[in-house]
Amino acid sequence: MVSAADVQAVEGMVGHAFADRGLLEQALRHASVADARIASNERLEFLGDAVLGLVACELIFRKYPALLEGEMTKIKSAVVSRTSCARVAKEIGLTAHLALGKGMKSASALPTSLAGATLEAVVGALFIDAGLEKVRVFLIPLLEPRVEEFARSAHQDNYKSVVQQHAQQRQNHTPVYQVLSQTGPDHDKTFEVCVRIGDRVYPPGVGSSKKQAEQAAAYNALRAMGLLPEGGSETAGAGWGGGGDAVNGGAHGGVNGEANGEVNGQVNGGGPAASDEGV
Repeated sequence: MVSAADVQAVEGMVGHAFADRGLLEQALRHASVADARIASNERLEFLGDAVLGLVACELIFRKYPALLEGEMTKIKSAVVSRTSCARVAKEIGLTAHLALGKGMKSASALPTSLAGATLEAVVGALFIDAGLEKVRVFLIPLLEPRVEEFARSAHQDNYKSVVQQHAQQRQNHTPVYQVLSQTGPDHDKTFEVCVRIGDRVYPPGVGSSKKQAEQAAAYNALRAMGLLPEGGSETAGAGWGGGGDAVNGGAHGGVNGEANGEVNGQVNGGGPAASDEGV
């Protein structure tokens, strides 16, 4: 059965003292210990799944204003997957408070489906007892790092398409990519590429191939236009150009934003550089 200590511990996790503790008890009661399935956490799981999806969708929508519906859907699907929910539940210690039948308790590890379902049930109970804002306060710190992780993964081959979409729809221009330099032997070349949209040139990107450098340049343009959140550059491009730490690092270094003036000199004949504060 669900103990008072379990309820109190989970209240601490979600940051809310339940007015109806019976809701939280039900959220922590698996069907294997319930007198009837209607008394288990399955109905709350059903509700919590929808609430979790809403919070995730709103977070993605607000955080990435340039993404299309299909791109947002991919991120959302990954963030609210049973595997992702199970990971969250285990990380915060929620699964330790789930009431299970003896046979299930003896299993070596809690199935992913049960761990994820527990998080959803608790979210459902929290929504009923405290409302959506309390759910947001609980979930967003847990979901946001995962949203950013999956967004980076989804974008690594798509920064150029996002730049093109934004430039054509909002600025009536087609982005033009220019190779500024290529150095090194054939087996270990480094490319530096910038992107121009209309009369603005953005900080260059570096990569071990022209394609990688173009993607890095597109990323820099999105950052400069304010279409990607601050603080993501150190991991967003870790897979580009030989595993460097920064999006433009590749195998060879950092963002190279200081080269912006030089880029404009080469492309615009010395015109002003694009500001990091946006278009």
